[in-house]
Amino acid sequence: MTEPAREYLNQKQLLDYRSEREDCLSWLLAFGKDPETADGYALGTVKPRAYRMDQFYRWIWEQEGGYTAQLSHDYADAWMRHLAQEDYSSTHQTNCQKAVKMLFKWWKHERGGGLWDPEITFTGANSTNPQDYLTRDERTQIRNAALEYGSIPEYSNVTPAERDRWKQYLAQRFEKPKSEVTPNDWDRANSWKIPSLVWASMDAGLRPVEVKRSTLSWVDIDNRVLRIPKEDSAKSNDAWIVSLRERTAKFLDRWLDEREQYTQYTDSESIWLTREGNPYESQSLRYILHRLCEIAGIETQNRQMSWYAMRHSVGTYMTREEDLAAAQTQLRHKSAETTMKYDQTPIEDRRDALDRMG
Repeated sequence: MTEPAREYLNQKQLLDYRSEREDCLSWLLAFGKDPETADGYALGTVKPRAYRMDQFYRWIWEQEGGYTAQLSHDYADAWMRHLAQEDYSSTHQTNCQKAVKMLFKWWKHERGGGLWDPEITFTGANSTNPQDYLTRDERTQIRNAALEYGSIPEYSNVTPAERDRWKQYLAQRFEKPKSEVTPNDWDRANSWKIPSLVWASMDAGLRPVEVKRSTLSWVDIDNRVLRIPKEDSAKSNDAWIVSLRERTAKFLDRWLDEREQYTQYTDSESIWLTREGNPYESQSLRYILHRLCEIAGIETQNRQMSWYAMRHSVGTYMTREEDLAAAQTQLRHKSAETTMKYDQTPIEDRRDALDRMG
């Protein structure tokens, strides 16, 4: 039993979970590799995967709001999507997937379930390529789409009939009666929140957890940088100074002025909050990016289009325009080896090379 599981479960739940774990791990050690010939996996294989199985169970409990020993393929696919969207190494992602496959192998033979065929797979530790990233053109398109996101015509530039229709739209958008919609709601609809969030993420390659942790103290408008303290730096114990474009700094400046007008920020130091007043998470950021892709006409099928697509594009093109050292600092990588996966020729450069080759 792992310590996190002990802390999460009460005594009855712990007894039930222990029984499931014992049945599973005993079967894997005795029969797991080939049940027909009673050939089990080695202890050195089962032990590390057992810890990852436990992580999977605990993730299910968090999603369900309480303990359950039931498994499902939907849970497994959802966990894989979660791993794909977070800043985990490809090695960890691949090993977690292997552990869940092993778990479902036991589930099939001993509980009558079915083998799991994951809807997404990971490239594994030997891959040198980053996940999907935005091309140069797509980066520009996403920036422009952020300026359109949620925007509506100016209050004074529409006819009374058009204004009435837009008031109905704003009433639905802000979940308030149509009679209570005011010109201030029009200004709010044309907010600088999304442009500042997207442009800052495009410049700094912000991870979802960094968006979540970002506070007002990070922002240095005058010097056009984000100053990320070591306690907020994901996967690092160092403080970082990250460059921003001049226009990004202007958008942030305008958002910080606008931000003061909203009561949900009264007791919060967060730079950005959702409409419900919560910090942004991977899923809510992914939703924004997919909406931006719709506005920009960027196809997202057959692509892992998560918030990390912005970060990976920063690494790819910063390495191309400057060098690995610049990309390492901008992306806040502790190890240069992590940055080396971005040392590749972008797809449009390779296409141009093919055209020149004839």
